[in-house]
Amino acid sequence: MISELEWLRKRLLAGRVIPACPLALTAKRRFDERRQRALIRYYLAAGAGGLAVGVHTTQFEIHDATVGLYRPVLELVSQVVQNNDKDDIVRIAGLVGDTAQAIHEAALARSLGYHCGLLSLSALQDARMAQLLAHCHAVAEVIPLFGFYLQPAVGGRVLPYRFWRQFVEIENVVAIKIAPFNRYQTLDVLRAVVDSGRGDEIALYTGNDDNIVNDLLTGYRFGGEANAAGVRIAGGLLGHWAVWTRRAVELLAQCQQARRQEVIPARLLTLNAQITDCNAAFFDAANHFAGCIAGIHEVLRRQGLMAGRWCLDAGQELSPGQLAEIDRVYAAYPHLNDDAFVAEHLDEWLA
Repeated sequence: MISELEWLRKRLLAGRVIPACPLALTAKRRFDERRQRALIRYYLAAGAGGLAVGVHTTQFEIHDATVGLYRPVLELVSQVVQNNDKDDIVRIAGLVGDTAQAIHEAALARSLGYHCGLLSLSALQDARMAQLLAHCHAVAEVIPLFGFYLQPAVGGRVLPYRFWRQFVEIENVVAIKIAPFNRYQTLDVLRAVVDSGRGDEIALYTGNDDNIVNDLLTGYRFGGEANAAGVRIAGGLLGHWAVWTRRAVELLAQCQQARRQEVIPARLLTLNAQITDCNAAFFDAANHFAGCIAGIHEVLRRQGLMAGRWCLDAGQELSPGQLAEIDRVYAAYPHLNDDAFVAEHLDEWLA
């Protein structure tokens, strides 16, 4: 019988659609448990292979003890997964803060049935490299780590090759979400994994919402020889995949098939540009991603999964012009939405 860690590695390496879960709120900005359950049921029915909770898309404010939502949200999501008999779903908990807070959250996540922790380093903006790595080692003793390269525009920090080269030596690292929205920094992570020789142990997931399809199609080999060691990005852990998730599952399957055949259809490259165009609207790229969470909420509101766009911070709303952009991409790319699928099942998910 395989160990839990082997089970986890196997599933992550196979490649999965992992939505970064949004937080459902009422008009009074209180936790809307009914809508949250509906969202999770939607992701499960759409074919998602994992769920990331307590991450940027869930709103980092839930980690604040005065808000008091970290445990309730993680607990509800875990219960919905268990009640739907989805034993194969990888549950990932977002971990933030200093070492004491991250360890506390990791222990809580483990007690609630989460398999690994997506470790944000945003709270350690001024820490030296040795301090960052000591922090990662300490948290990895509590829960397997899903590394996280978060783009600086939404709170991340630049993490060079030398950081990742040492990070991947941590035995309990099972995966890395690569989300710097930067080709050079993406390659730093990929090269570090190749150089470590752990490409068959550490699963790589794109969080680069601006380049999803290309990330999934590309084979990364750092050397001219045909037999040089290389890696592929297995799947995605994405805020973008919190919407139109049924189509994301189909997309990953298409990319995996193209990789097996070693033939990349031109239509997939066109699809990459179309998905990036949608993401620019949803994530508010024109305004440095200020409206990214509200943009995701707006799509889910249109589908009936959310009652409104409300965020914990009342100041988080759509940027000027963002609503028109969402209207534009909705009209331009009807083949990318899964509105009909949602409409067919919405009542049962809300029950």
